[in-house]
Amino acid sequence: MPNFSRGASRPEPHDDGDPSPQSDDETPPGRRAGLLHRRKWLFFTLALIGVAIAFGGWLGAKALDAKSNLEQARSSAQQSKDALSKGKVEDAKQWAADAHTNAQAASDATHSLPWGIAAAAPWLGRPFESGQQMTDVVLGLASDVLQPSAEIGTAMSPARLLQDGHLDVQLLRNEEPALSKVSADAARLDAQADAIRDPGFVSVLRDARSKLQKQTSDLAKFLRNTALAARVAPSLMGADGPRTYFMGFQTNAEARGTGGLLGGFGILRFDNGVPTMDALGPNNELDKPFTPIDLGPDYTDQYGFANATTDYRNSNLSPHFPYAAQIWMSMWAQQTGMNVDGVIAIDPVALSYVLGAVGPVTMPDGEVITAANVVTLTESTAYIRFPAETDQPARKMYLQDIAKEVVKKMAAPVQSPRALLDALGKAVSEGRIAVWSAAPDDQKLLEETPLAHVVPDDAAPYAAVVINNLGGNKLDYYLKRGIEYAADNCNGEMRNSTVTIRLTSTVPADLPDFLAGTSGLVENAPINVPKGTMLTSVRLIATKGAVLKSAISSGQRVPIIRRAELGHPTFEVQVAIPPGQSGELTIHLSEPTSPGAPRVPVQPLVDSVAPVVSVPACPG
Repeated sequence: MPNFSRGASRPEPHDDGDPSPQSDDETPPGRRAGLLHRRKWLFFTLALIGVAIAFGGWLGAKALDAKSNLEQARSSAQQSKDALSKGKVEDAKQWAADAHTNAQAASDATHSLPWGIAAAAPWLGRPFESGQQMTDVVLGLASDVLQPSAEIGTAMSPARLLQDGHLDVQLLRNEEPALSKVSADAARLDAQADAIRDPGFVSVLRDARSKLQKQTSDLAKFLRNTALAARVAPSLMGADGPRTYFMGFQTNAEARGTGGLLGGFGILRFDNGVPTMDALGPNNELDKPFTPIDLGPDYTDQYGFANATTDYRNSNLSPHFPYAAQIWMSMWAQQTGMNVDGVIAIDPVALSYVLGAVGPVTMPDGEVITAANVVTLTESTAYIRFPAETDQPARKMYLQDIAKEVVKKMAAPVQSPRALLDALGKAVSEGRIAVWSAAPDDQKLLEETPLAHVVPDDAAPYAAVVINNLGGNKLDYYLKRGIEYAADNCNGEMRNSTVTIRLTSTVPADLPDFLAGTSGLVENAPINVPKGTMLTSVRLIATKGAVLKSAISSGQRVPIIRRAELGHPTFEVQVAIPPGQSGELTIHLSEPTSPGAPRVPVQPLVDSVAPVVSVPACPG
């Protein structure tokens, strides 16, 4: 057995069994090279991590700057646009300056070195590229649109534009070139916003992109309409010499395609922006045996049975205002020998907006007409106050006098020109003021605005619900409407669509016979309905190329009258709605997947309607 004593010696440090490291001089060359290589990679990795952290911090700081300044720039841009639309020019200038400062800061951040490097990276760089494009649009809006618009607004403030009851048409004309340039720049930036690249995986940027695109689109539309007004208004309002218009007052308690029955009229004159009104009269003064005018075979097929071009009661069954305007102009020319330069229509709801801006009017007998009561007085109370057929002259004179006093109030100096312009703008947007010009160039411009009230000549999705009163009564004051238009996606050449129309009668039980009867029906018509029943033509003007699949009312298929108007198919159902009841009509169609945004124009009746539209816009 081996004997290991306590004093046995341990191996020396440099013996072969020593496990301790060797010095560099004694490390084998291959092993020493491996150690150096690993150390270099360690240092390189640490340095790379440090650079990445620094770059990330730098990029993060720029991202925070870009986000904060972009949001503030967009907010200031919206404030500037709102101030411009309200005529608050100094506020608009300040907000525009703020928008420019913040947009420039956001642009500097997104065009910085770290952002540019990040944007160049494949796929991962998409959000950064989108951010650059967004700040470019906002900076362009601030510098090329909002700031110039504010400067134009200084020259065209409402107080300068509308003075002492007349519009300064020469000022409007002088500023038109600048307005058109700003509008063109806004349209260019709107297209640029539409082209912003999808930011891919960053949802917050996708949401910001959508908001910016809508904001840019709204601003471009606002400025386009303003520039159009500057182009067309001076000519229409007598900047080049006096203009004369037949002005029809529509009573939309008895529904017609353009709004309501022609209840009265006047001759409105403009001379260099100064309006005057004369020759006010009731509708039954248009009483000659008029010679018909030719509005084309589709018009004759649709409305010829009603003698629409010779009988004022049926002269505006079509919602296409140029038809009614040409008929009224023809009637007036045959009645008086006077050829007018155009036609204007307005309704009591529009008058209420005007009275809200200019204040009430007082009738000769002391009755006060206000924004709150003018619709009820003209659409309902007047027929109760003068209930008998023998009271017609007095009732028509009462309505005529109200219209005369309101027009006089409009033509007088007003306390708030901005409020009057806003009121007129609201009425125009709802189709409650319509204008047609006999001058082709002016009419072409008008048809680019809501003033024209036209059925469009294009193939984009379209659903216009047109109500015409068949009973010859004033029950549509009590009509409530609901409209829905839905369609499938854009796959294929055709898609299914549905238009749902809900009509509700709120007719009270105590209306006089004259107001609630059916005197407008053809004599000896085999119809017997309770008093106060609405007899209504409901017509849908559909997308060009649409084909009817079915029409359903109360769960049952119903017969439908098919015709055409201005290239659009039309589908008509005649319904009866007893007092206090409702009805629903659903029209199922197959229509082309035509490009363009869907449109659902609202016929201007007494009630207000917000159509529900669920129709995907198909690409071109």
